[in-house]
Amino acid sequence: VQLQASGGGSVQTGDSLTLSCTASGRASVSYTMGWFRQAPGNERDFVAAITWTGRSTLYADSVKGRFTISRDNAGNTVYLQMNSLNPEDTAVYYCAAASSLGVNYSDLGLKEEYGYWGQGTQVTVSS
Repeated sequence: VQLQASGGGSVQTGDSLTLSCTASGRASVSYTMGWFRQAPGNERDFVAAITWTGRSTLYADSVKGRFTISRDNAGNTVYLQMNSLNPEDTAVYYCAAASSLGVNYSDLGLKEEYGYWGQGTQVTVSS
């Protein structure tokens, strides 16, 4: 599975951005997809995930209520709608696809469950 992320940019506090991640490769629509982010000097942290049916989603507490993950399986694309952005959201955002077809809901936030990663897209929020 190959992943291509896009949509990052520089915005002001309170603005919105939508990130996109297009997947290609064998059975790419069958995978749980996630977004992670990494700020300078920090670990890569979980942001949001969505199962392949789109019926289940999971969010990090820091983005709950502000970010929305969705997917368009016909277009092999996963989106991350980010609203009310603040400087703490500044990071490189990575999309990822799970290594296996079956991921327990309780494990959706674990980096170890994701074996395929995109190249990352920079989001910078200034105050």
